[in-house]
Amino acid sequence: MEGFRVLGGEKIEGEVCLQGAKNAVLPILAAALLPEGGCAIRSCPDIRDVRAMAQILDTLGCRCRMENGEMQIDNSGLCRWEMPEGLSKQIRSSVFLLGPILAKMRRATVPYPGGCEIGLRPIDLHLKGLRALGVRIEEGGGVLECDGQGMHAGDVYFDYPSVGATENVMMAAALLPGVTCVHNAAREPEIEDLQGFLNALGGRVSGAGTALIRIEGVKTLRGAAYTPIPDRIAGGTYLCAGAAAGGKVTLLNARPRDLIPVTEKLREMGCRIHTGESTVSLEAPERLRAFSRLRTAPHPGFPTDMQAQMLSAACCAEGTSVIVENVFENRLAHVADLQRMGADIRVSGRTAVVQGVRELHGARVTARDLRGGAALVIAGLAARGETLVENAGIIDRGYARMEDTLRRLGARIDRVREA
Repeated sequence: MEGFRVLGGEKIEGEVCLQGAKNAVLPILAAALLPEGGCAIRSCPDIRDVRAMAQILDTLGCRCRMENGEMQIDNSGLCRWEMPEGLSKQIRSSVFLLGPILAKMRRATVPYPGGCEIGLRPIDLHLKGLRALGVRIEEGGGVLECDGQGMHAGDVYFDYPSVGATENVMMAAALLPGVTCVHNAAREPEIEDLQGFLNALGGRVSGAGTALIRIEGVKTLRGAAYTPIPDRIAGGTYLCAGAAAGGKVTLLNARPRDLIPVTEKLREMGCRIHTGESTVSLEAPERLRAFSRLRTAPHPGFPTDMQAQMLSAACCAEGTSVIVENVFENRLAHVADLQRMGADIRVSGRTAVVQGVRELHGARVTARDLRGGAALVIAGLAARGETLVENAGIIDRGYARMEDTLRRLGARIDRVREA
């Protein structure tokens, strides 16, 4: 296994050019099964989850090739509806393939998905949505057997605006005759991006970004080239790194409006934020100030994928910050490692109270989930001495060579083989 060795105490400064968003690219790769003809996904991040998704597509009969930051998918050989268990267990995003496989093959055998251990994250809403479209589903032995012979358009109502369930229904309905309406749909920017991709293929989808999405099924879709939105979570992570370590960080190829929940909290902490049409710049103060309260919520609320990084930034801020995690019940697992580094954090249920300390100190810590691992790297940048973040592979799921990006900003960080 590999880890990141971080020598903290250095201010960082420079530019980060954002690639396509992990949370947008993965469902788009799944949707690449739908058209008659190949697709090219530009600005595709070279991360573990993307590689795993490409491998799954290959096992279904597609051919995927990454070249110069562009993922090319030839789906003309699609011939299987059974997803491989080993690969599917690696990433939760494998569940996105359920809708497209059913749309194309009318059958699907799908293992329960894997991914980070940040909570239960049941897929019941995915199944509810597909059943509303006439899919018959039998569950047993950790496998879903899905029969889509009777699929039809219809109305889908979600009790909670699940991002993945919304995306699965959008993809499943794209080729169904008639009109499908998704009520209480998720409103994240990545939902709008999936709509953009489906429409680039010739689909007729509208309403993404609102609580009601309308999908008018078409007979066929055609291949296309597409550039996904930039990664707002990677961008927010590097802004938090700049805030915690001090200095100046500028994001290039950014969408400032997608980062507003993060940049507003960083402003509250005393950071100077400047935005352009496709740039976001941060200049950190000598010492951060605590923010009053941060509550995670579905979009347009504060993204749960940025909670851990903001918590790390708050560890050395002057005053007391309060964080309430409302989305995933296990998303405070990184707190124990931050406490090992000298952070003063008290946790009660899903609430963390952070009393800022003057400085953190280096320690040996372990990345237990993707965003929590990124938060530990941020803490290491701000800490005195050496921090070893074990299990770098889990961070590689969502960040392309994070150590290279941070070194370009002046950080002292290396990838090392763990003893």
